[in-house]
Amino acid sequence: MAVNTREKYTKRAERVAFMANKLRLSVLEMIGEGKQGHLGGSNSAAEVVAALYFDTMKLDAKDPKFKDRDRFILSKGHAALIQYAALAEIGYIDKTHLKEVKSLGSALQGHPDIRHTPGIEANTGSLGQGLSIACGIALGLRLDKSPARVYVMLGDGELAEGQIWEAAMTASFYGLDGVTAILDRNGFGAMGPINSRFNTNPHGDKWRAFGWHVIEIDGHDTAMVLWALEEAAKTKDKPTIIIANTVKGKGVSFAENTAAFHNGIMTARQLETAIGEVSKWT
Repeated sequence: MAVNTREKYTKRAERVAFMANKLRLSVLEMIGEGKQGHLGGSNSAAEVVAALYFDTMKLDAKDPKFKDRDRFILSKGHAALIQYAALAEIGYIDKTHLKEVKSLGSALQGHPDIRHTPGIEANTGSLGQGLSIACGIALGLRLDKSPARVYVMLGDGELAEGQIWEAAMTASFYGLDGVTAILDRNGFGAMGPINSRFNTNPHGDKWRAFGWHVIEIDGHDTAMVLWALEEAAKTKDKPTIIIANTVKGKGVSFAENTAAFHNGIMTARQLETAIGEVSKWT
């Protein structure tokens, strides 16, 4: 990205970076001490989620079902905590309910649930299905002549699912330029590094071969995230995937690039350390 282009995004990028760390702080508070929670994949996605919800997507804070709203599908639904944090900041969820995550009877369960949580567009977490859902929504919006766009976040481990590639072909065949996929490429799955477990690389070459416009960025550089989302919106006659290179557990030193914190448990001391590290940026 050229320096003069980056300057165009400076103020917006600073706000998005602030919001990303605010979301990370909410994630830590939701997980708390002694409870399993998907810290790694939530924190790696924070900048992209913040950019979508607080800058890019067309939403109505008073009406989560606004007809021409942009849609966000979290295909890697186990990272629901970062989405819940965003929905609470918008006002779709009462912030007091964040403490009830994964509790019996709570509207905020381990995976997103369209039936109980305002602002959720699809039940996800059974990996590989989010892009198919996004294609269906985009086709419906096209029939309705709606200007709304559909964003879907994938995990790099999730790309091992065959349904992803069926949906990739579908989006390309129908020229679904209203679909933007974001690959949270943090390099780790639940059991270890992607490269040594189920290597889904090379990502860019695969998506190009399937007929997609490919943009690769640093997923923690908020100016680049904003630029990439705008470039995706300008692309016509084909879907776009933004390959966001990220760090698993970003912002929490002991969790970064550590598979154990894909869905780990923090001690009281670790939680205190994590809150201290993230709070420096909020």
